[in-house]
Amino acid sequence: MSASILTVDDSPSLRMAIKLALTGAGYSVTEASDGLDGLNKSRATRFDLIITDQNMPNMDGLTMIRELRRDPAQCGTPIIFLTTESADAMKQEAKAAGATGWLVKPFVADQLIRVARKVLGR
Repeated sequence: MSASILTVDDSPSLRMAIKLALTGAGYSVTEASDGLDGLNKSRATRFDLIITDQNMPNMDGLTMIRELRRDPAQCGTPIIFLTTESADAMKQEAKAAGATGWLVKPFVADQLIRVARKVLGR
């Protein structure tokens, strides 16, 4: 069975690029349009990995991560930050919130797949 990944980003074109890369590598991908949508979808369905942007309407990535980490069912789910933010302070804040890893946009598909495989162990 393929790993199930939730991708959370307010850019439809970026969600499509992420989905194409990951489905091409054999993963099952669900899309969410912002942090609130991602939070609701992750509460309804168990995902093996969550990839999220930071700057989105309704709820940003950090807030979504903090909310997910409050849920005992989600505390072990790896969460990768995929964002244009590259400041060390933001990386520290993301790590403190519970992010597992970090990728800076624009991303390279192979790099994204490598990170997913490493985090998922498959």
